[in-house]
Amino acid sequence: MEALVAGAVGAVLSALGFWALIAPRSFFDEIATFDPYNRHLIQDIGAFQIGLGLVLVLAVWARTDALTTAALGVGLGTIAHLGSHLMGFGDGGRPMLDVPSIGILGVVLVWIGARRLGSDRTAQRR
Repeated sequence: MEALVAGAVGAVLSALGFWALIAPRSFFDEIATFDPYNRHLIQDIGAFQIGLGLVLVLAVWARTDALTTAALGVGLGTIAHLGSHLMGFGDGGRPMLDVPSIGILGVVLVWIGARRLGSDRTAQRR
C-alpha cells in the first residue's frame, strides 16, 4: 500500500512539475497565484518538483538502493532545471556559467545513477 501511495504522489508531483516547466503562466494562473509572476522561478520550481516526483517513482519502480534512486531522480530533476535555464537563456542570471554547470551536474548524477542501476541489475542476475 505504501508503494502505491508513494508512486501515485510521485506521478502527481512529476506531472505538476512538467506543467510548471512547460506552461509556467498557466500553472501560475491555476495553481501558484502568488504575485508577482516570475516565469523563471515557476519553471525552476517545476524542475525541482519533477526531481522530487521522480525520486518517489524510481524508488517504487526501480527498487534499487537509496543512492541509485536519489542520483537518478535528482539528476533528471537537474536536467529539467537545465531546460528551464535554456528556455530563459537571455532573461538574466549568468547563462554562460549556469547552463554548463547545471548541465554537467545533471549529466554526472544521471551517469552515477545509471551506472549503479546497471550494476544492480547485473548483480541481481547472478
